[in-house]
Amino acid sequence: EVQLVESGGGLVQAGGSLRLSCAASGFPFDDYAIAWFRQAPGKEREGVLCTSSRDGITYYDNSVKGRFTISRDNAKNTVYLRMNRLKPEDTAVYYCAAESPYCSTSSWYVDGYWGQGTQVTVSS
Repeated sequence: EVQLVESGGGLVQAGGSLRLSCAASGFPFDDYAIAWFRQAPGKEREGVLCTSSRDGITYYDNSVKGRFTISRDNAKNTVYLRMNRLKPEDTAVYYCAAESPYCSTSSWYVDGYWGQGTQVTVSS
């Protein structure tokens, strides 16, 4: 059974930091691109960052450059999203998704596996 479980969300003040984790199981983790998406209230889900052994790290949202970083630990089947200098506009439910094998060409909404999401709220 494929599982993606996000954790680490919470309430933080603007300027603060959080680290989200995405623990995966049930598929060959090393061969998959893993991405973080987010969905703010009333808005569509959008990609944030992706990591793949095939094409490296891809930023889907340039607004997080310099603030967010993505990393993966293949030994633990876990991907992390480190978020620094958080802003109120970063408030959203954050989801991780897996799809094979490239960040640049993945069809997340058609073929991807998704977690249930974790809420991040940034207060001003």
